[in-house]
Amino acid sequence: MSAPSPDTGWQGRPQLPTSPSMTDFSQMLQPDQGQPARTIHVTDKAGYESWLKSQPERARTAAAAQGLKPEGYAHAILPGDAADDWSVVTVVANSASLSSWCLAKLAATLPPGTYRLASDEPGPAMFGWLTAQHRFTRYKKSGEPEGIRTLLSGEPARIAASIAEARAVCEVRDLVNTPAADMGPADLDRIVHALGKAHGGHVEVVKGDALEQGYPLIHAVGRAAPRDRAARLIELVWGREEHPRLAIIGKGVTFDSGGLDIKPAAGMALMKKDMGGAAHAIALARLVMETGLPVRLHLLIPAVENSISGEAMRPGDIIASRKGLTVEIDNTDAEGRLILADAITRAIEEKPELMIDFATLTGAARVALGPDLPALFANDEALAGELITGGSERDDPLWRLPLWDGYDEMLKSDAADITNSPAGGFAGSITAALFLRRFVPADTPWAHFDTFAWRPTAKPGRAKGGAALGLRAAWRMLEMRYRRS
Repeated sequence: MSAPSPDTGWQGRPQLPTSPSMTDFSQMLQPDQGQPARTIHVTDKAGYESWLKSQPERARTAAAAQGLKPEGYAHAILPGDAADDWSVVTVVANSASLSSWCLAKLAATLPPGTYRLASDEPGPAMFGWLTAQHRFTRYKKSGEPEGIRTLLSGEPARIAASIAEARAVCEVRDLVNTPAADMGPADLDRIVHALGKAHGGHVEVVKGDALEQGYPLIHAVGRAAPRDRAARLIELVWGREEHPRLAIIGKGVTFDSGGLDIKPAAGMALMKKDMGGAAHAIALARLVMETGLPVRLHLLIPAVENSISGEAMRPGDIIASRKGLTVEIDNTDAEGRLILADAITRAIEEKPELMIDFATLTGAARVALGPDLPALFANDEALAGELITGGSERDDPLWRLPLWDGYDEMLKSDAADITNSPAGGFAGSITAALFLRRFVPADTPWAHFDTFAWRPTAKPGRAKGGAALGLRAAWRMLEMRYRRS
């Protein structure tokens, strides 16, 4: 087991958080014990006119003055009997079935204070209430605190679950938003060490000569980076040995220049987020451990920086993988699948019952599905169905793409067992997934998330910047599979 302090360049820099988020979510959701609170009335387009007619004249006048319309996220302040007595009305898509985002705009815009719904429970909307109040402020000068908006609920178990999920989602945001200068391979190393220490997990790190000999693809991608950005495979094991073994793998390319096949400036601008897969995997592992899910967890983070130097891998190089398959490097910018291949091989050596990987892998997935929908690939129909269901239940949608056998021939190489970047550019996300499948035994249930990990524009409860896309779907699937009744 490696020492708790990695040997590279994070020392001496401002320390980054090792906890999910500095946001105090526990103050934003509280058990309803009858304490004073402002009332939130919820209506929808179908019931809006009926609701409006039922209100006193002063409320109808106030709604009209504020331009309230039966549209999603619209809201207005309604006066009460006294000068300081007021309530809120908001319009949602379906008042009988709140989504995660129904109350998110209120959480970001209402005055600080305590609130409760006029009827029913906020249910799923508690999650968006929390994430709407999260801010990434690490590099901003501290200003006046915004204040907290607290929502009351009579469902303590759901409060705890919502807080856990919000912390995980905002951990992904914080990690992805952190610039590459402060989020290199050693920083991921430190974060996983802290996670293991907090929950009694065992952490091992492979780097240097051992990495070159044992994980040649990971080493090849990271070998051009300077010493303080040295590549490594980070592994955390947690849980009882007799429990089902769960492997979670996250692509940890902390910055991607493209290598010798260098990206243009526009393509490099967001490459601090190329460790978004690692951020998802770390956050999911934290949820597993914090909630005591009865599994034997194996977290694997291949962490590299894809840099340019005289040591960089070259187009045309042929590199043997840990599995033994040789890979011809046709494009040094198709590096994520290389490091995942060695990590998958390591995970398979422990014979997992289930394996999941997250990666910001292809631009092709974004062209096909846009920024909101992660591409899901799975070699097991039951697993795919559970993930789609989990995404639907958690307002974290997925779109399944096929592991189309007919495209497998695109991976052929004249000189090696397989190429890392098929010519022609067709079906880029599918061929990348098929590349990974070469390293997965057919009898191991496996899901691959090609996720964007970024939100280009803000939506209620979902800030612009780093984003967890697919995380809650995967977590819901794990809960359904492994949660004790």
